[in-house]
Amino acid sequence: MGATAGAVWGRAEQQDFRSRVRGTLLGVAVGDALGAPVDGMAPQEIRAAHGADGVVDLAVAYGRRGAVTHFTQLTLFSVDGLIRAQVRRDTGAWHPPTDLHRAYLRWAATQRDWGPDERRKEDGWLAREEWLYARRAPTRALLLGLGDDTMGTPEAPKNPGERGPEAAARSAPFGLLVGWEPQLVAQLAVECAAQTHGHPTACLAAGAYALAVHGLARGEGLDAAVRRALGLLAARPGHPPVTDALQRALGAVRQGLPTPERVAELAGQGTAEGLVAAAVYCALVGEDVRHGLRLAVNHGGPAAATGALTGGLLGALHGETALPPAWLTELEGRPTILELADDFAMEMTQGPALHGPTGSAPGWLARYPRA
Repeated sequence: MGATAGAVWGRAEQQDFRSRVRGTLLGVAVGDALGAPVDGMAPQEIRAAHGADGVVDLAVAYGRRGAVTHFTQLTLFSVDGLIRAQVRRDTGAWHPPTDLHRAYLRWAATQRDWGPDERRKEDGWLAREEWLYARRAPTRALLLGLGDDTMGTPEAPKNPGERGPEAAARSAPFGLLVGWEPQLVAQLAVECAAQTHGHPTACLAAGAYALAVHGLARGEGLDAAVRRALGLLAARPGHPPVTDALQRALGAVRQGLPTPERVAELAGQGTAEGLVAAAVYCALVGEDVRHGLRLAVNHGGPAAATGALTGGLLGALHGETALPPAWLTELEGRPTILELADDFAMEMTQGPALHGPTGSAPGWLARYPRA
């Protein structure tokens, strides 16, 4: 797996890219946090607990307002893995799925350990963030898929019957690889999805979501980005469940005012392709970020996943300044998310100034070891 040469980055392009990276990661986290308090609740339960309009503001989950779940945790480790892949490339080693797998194993350790092990210098800085050691309802498929050192691949996937949304919901960072060709972005998302969610539909849904984010990060509109994704997915075996779901999402935009019932219809049984389609719909019809995210989390069912997926799209589309400031002020882990986002943007735009085969900034290698 390779990548194309990156774009020539002027100052304005770097600032726009950084805003979209920040927007994507903060958007995932805000959507996740908005949905966490009502995750798995039926619509009538949501209304009983939060009023006739459902969730309209951050509420308490896991003992605090603004708490995130494993969707945000894993998205951050996706970013960590992508940076580490770039750094390791200096050694002549280039296989990003392996670096992502190592990053996901570092996340899995946070779900087992009491806290960071300062002796493991090769873990880098993200794995030493204590707040990430909170266990936030990780699914059995995640824990089983990352329960040993064997890496799942499309040819030999982990959990081959698993169609859940967890792999798709950690795939937004792949779309931020704006210097890569779209088909390579999709392939990386598919290969990394197979590490925990090996059903072909779950893998292709992750690829579709990464492609949508990729189009947005390159400056396309969401409708155009999804249609480009549809064209690329059409060449892949087993695509109809994913492409049909996305086509339904595009068609639903023209079916009148958005309602939680229409979102629930698109989400279906909560499988990956349904939730990606629901997120696309919410991002397309949302009057603004706040409206789109509220729509995403009030349909009943997997609210945290739908919120995270929708937030990633809206953040990539509009950038960080479009996100509701009042929600960001209470968001768990915001300093870490911003620090990681800025590191990713710096790596992608100025990587050769940070590290290379002949010399590297020691501080950068301490943060993102080559080991």
